[in-house]
Amino acid sequence: MSTPTAMPACLYIVATPIGNLTDMTPHAVDILKQVAIIACEDTRTSGKLLSHFGIDTKDKKSSKTDDTKVPATHNNLDDSEAVGKQKGHNKLWAYHEHNSAIQTPKIIEMIQQGHSVALISDAGTPLVSDPGYQLVQAAHAAGVTVSPIVGASAALAALSVAGLPSDRFSFIGFLPAKTHGRQKQLTALNSRTETLIFYEAPHRIITSLEDMATIFGADRDVTFCRELTKTFETVRKSTLGDLVEFVKADDNQQRGEIVVVVAGVDAAQDTDDISIHDKLLQRLLEDLSVKKAAALASDITGVKKNALYQRLLELQAE
Repeated sequence: MSTPTAMPACLYIVATPIGNLTDMTPHAVDILKQVAIIACEDTRTSGKLLSHFGIDTKDKKSSKTDDTKVPATHNNLDDSEAVGKQKGHNKLWAYHEHNSAIQTPKIIEMIQQGHSVALISDAGTPLVSDPGYQLVQAAHAAGVTVSPIVGASAALAALSVAGLPSDRFSFIGFLPAKTHGRQKQLTALNSRTETLIFYEAPHRIITSLEDMATIFGADRDVTFCRELTKTFETVRKSTLGDLVEFVKADDNQQRGEIVVVVAGVDAAQDTDDISIHDKLLQRLLEDLSVKKAAALASDITGVKKNALYQRLLELQAE
């Protein structure tokens, strides 16, 4: 373990590239070379990135005669070797949702002893859809300095090319994997007027887009961003209805890292009380699913299908 420097130790939140390695900043490289520990989601993934930039994960300053006192409990959870126990200790520590409760206090104690730590994710800016907030929260509670080393973020990159209002937006992240939970969350988001940013896994992208089209309406504006900054990048502005067909027709669009940016509901849209159609809706619910009832009621009344869908869900819950 390297001897603590005169400067106060710090927790650095370091952004890494989301695809194109040239997006790595010199500042990030310098910090990762200097810190005593690099906490990451996957040591193998991050090890390849660090190797590319010549960042040695073995602290060559460590030796058996090092005077730095390191608690025996401070282990590299990847291979359980005690930090500072042998020359060239592994400075790359696994930190993820399954070990964060154990690893967090260890990292905080290391910083308090004078050893700076960098937190990185597999790609992009840490704390966006990862457990890093627990470490940052603990750092603040312990009076530890936290400093951002800025860089790539898939969410903001997608928003920047979406062609949708960016003055107000919400990052939603990944939707629930199960259909009921996903539809419930989308229904709760249906009346939001700000732009919404979603992440989605390739194997769920079609079902998620179909649910969005049903609940938000097939005519809702959306921008589909896939593999941003990579060779086979996709940026497609469309409507949800058209996007479902586009993704279904091309298997390549069902691969890679996906960000879906959805326009908020138009605040100026017709807000007439649709409860005047409750009798019709209740009758349709007796024989049809919510989706089919909304489509038929829309044909009969001329009211937007997604508004009727929302009202049908409310009636069903009563």
